[in-house]
Amino acid sequence: MPDLILLEAHGAELRALLATPDGSEAAAYLLLGAAGIGADPWSGEPRRRLVSHRVVPVPEEDKVSASDVHVTWSTRSFVRLLKVAEAEGLTLAVVHTHPGSHAFFSDQDDANEADLLGIVRNRSGNGHSFASVVLGGDGSVCARLWTTSHGAEPCDRVMVAGRRIHFHGRSGDDGGDVFDRQARLFGPTFNGTVRGLRVGIVGCGGTGSPTAMLLVRLGVGRILLVDDDVVEASNLNRIHGARRSDADGAVPKVDALRREIEGAGLGVAVATFKGWVGDEHARDALRSCDVLFGCTDDHDGRIFLNRVAYFYGIPVIDMGLRMVPARENRPYEMAGRVTVVGPGAPCLMCRGLIDPRRAMEEALRRTDPAAYEARKAEAYVLGGGDPAPAVVTFTTETACMAVNELLQGLTGFRGAGGMRTGRQRKFDAVEDRSTTCHPRAGCEMCAGTDVWGRGDVRPFLGRVG
Repeated sequence: MPDLILLEAHGAELRALLATPDGSEAAAYLLLGAAGIGADPWSGEPRRRLVSHRVVPVPEEDKVSASDVHVTWSTRSFVRLLKVAEAEGLTLAVVHTHPGSHAFFSDQDDANEADLLGIVRNRSGNGHSFASVVLGGDGSVCARLWTTSHGAEPCDRVMVAGRRIHFHGRSGDDGGDVFDRQARLFGPTFNGTVRGLRVGIVGCGGTGSPTAMLLVRLGVGRILLVDDDVVEASNLNRIHGARRSDADGAVPKVDALRREIEGAGLGVAVATFKGWVGDEHARDALRSCDVLFGCTDDHDGRIFLNRVAYFYGIPVIDMGLRMVPARENRPYEMAGRVTVVGPGAPCLMCRGLIDPRRAMEEALRRTDPAAYEARKAEAYVLGGGDPAPAVVTFTTETACMAVNELLQGLTGFRGAGGMRTGRQRKFDAVEDRSTTCHPRAGCEMCAGTDVWGRGDVRPFLGRVG
């Protein structure tokens, strides 16, 4: 079954555009990007994920009539937008409201949309499709994809993604008695929502391993682990679940964590990818996730995840630490940060959290190790110095901050504002503060909306190399 990510900004735009003073139905269009997932990492099955890219109003001259139980408009604009969608590699969606009820597809919707499918078939032939979305007056959403070969396929879930994260449609089971105590706090639907989550963790070290263990204990149903490294002795002070035998045997970090997660017996489905996050073989797995945690200090990997967040509307919760030991006349510097990126939030580049030169050097080390070593010998490379300090209590606390940000997005336990896009905790000063910035002029990711929800493009993410 397909699923849909509706960007929070687009959902708000649609509801404002389609609000009517007399309670009549109204309609608009959405242009959708897509992720063509060849093999879901947990089921192995192909599936299609749609993501909202741009809202387009129905032209005034095309509107025919509307009441509290119907809305009618000319198909001229539908045909024009089919051409636009085809030229741009997008999928056209029709959107209408049910102001007085929940979201559902009526018999009349079935008949009208079957007629639209005929228009698609006559104009474009087989292999083309369009989508339909209904917005309920109670805030609910449902969607389906019409194809020329299969009729209508219901979207099993619609995720409204932004600073808040809402799911409409199928959820997971409640997890039984194991998770009863958290349902007593967050309500009876919480466990099903969390059980239905697909979460990716990129980097399985000091922050990634506690993030994984926390998500398991919350009852997340599907977890993806991505890391290209093995357990070493110097990791044992902070990787949760790692053992001395893992270091002695150079066990991949993803395998060590998978063993611990499956050993807990909490019914979590685990998928792993041992390699760099930007490897083309990891694309299906990443695009299948609802949320991604960035737990890597790899600048090139951060650039990659930064782009995934905006192209696919998948919230990325990125973590980082700065630890500098005290020296004469200089106190400790000890801070963890959590940064949430995606459409509507400043990106990691604009926040100054990515060093482009470091990213280039990391890419060179990965693709041409000999050239990297030559540049390092000539002092052209910035890295390669002493390893950074790491203490398990601080790496774990940063992971807790990040997972709590996800909980805020799901429940609003801190208030209605949703996730903070930037949060920093100074461990030495016992101090928290929020951080923000304005997008830099011309930033492709966050200063404009052209790539928001764009989905699959060539080259992948518009990234050369």
